[in-house]
Amino acid sequence: MNINYNFKFQDGRNIEFKVSGESSSPPQGEPLPAWVRLEHCQCSNCPLKPGDTPYCPAATEILPVVEAFQAEDAYQKVDVTVTDERRSYFKQTTLEESLRSLLGLKMATSGCPVLSELKPMALHHLPFANSDEFVMRSVGYYLLQQLFAKRNQQEADWELKGLVERNQRLQLVNQALWQRIHAVCKGDSNLKALLNFFSMASSVSVSLESQLRKLQARMKGEG
Repeated sequence: MNINYNFKFQDGRNIEFKVSGESSSPPQGEPLPAWVRLEHCQCSNCPLKPGDTPYCPAATEILPVVEAFQAEDAYQKVDVTVTDERRSYFKQTTLEESLRSLLGLKMATSGCPVLSELKPMALHHLPFANSDEFVMRSVGYYLLQQLFAKRNQQEADWELKGLVERNQRLQLVNQALWQRIHAVCKGDSNLKALLNFFSMASSVSVSLESQLRKLQARMKGEG
C-alpha cells in the first residue's frame, strides 16, 4: 500500500501525508504527549497491556495528523488530492471530510488489534466515502469473508450478526480516541472528523436493517 494525501489550503499552504499500510513505531528519543500513552483513556475493550505496549498504536499513528491540524477550522475549504498506485482522486471539500477519510485509513493500518478488522477495507481505500458507501463496502467485505469461511468448511454468518458486533467494538475505540484528543485540539477539525467516522460506524451497528432497506430501495431504482 502506498497512498498519498495532499491538502492545499486557500492561503497557499500544502500539507502532505503518506500511508504505507505499515504501523508506525513511536519516535526514539522524542517525548510523546501524554494522550498517546496506552493507559490514557484506554479503550474498555483494548487487549493490550501498558507494560508491553506503552503507547496506543492508533493514537501513535494519528499523532502527526492531530498535531498538523489541531488548530484548524473544520469547515474551511481545501483542495485534496489522494493518489495510490492505480489512480488519483481530487475533491474540493471541507477539511473535516478529508480528515475523516485520512484518519480512518491511518487507524485501520495502525496495528491496533481492534481496528485491524478494518484493514481489508483499507487495502482498497475509497477516499471521501459517504455513509451509504461505507455501509455498502462494510457489508460487502463482510459477506466476502463469510463466503471464504464457507469455502473453508467454516460456519458462515449470512445474517451479519458478527458485523454488528464488530462495529460495536469499533465504536468503543472511536469514542476513546475522541476522548484522547479532545483536550489537545484548539480547533475542531480532528474532533469533527472522528465524530463523523464514529457516526458512520454506528450506522452499521445501530441501524443496519434500515440502512440495508435504504440500499435495497436504491438498487431497485426507488431511492
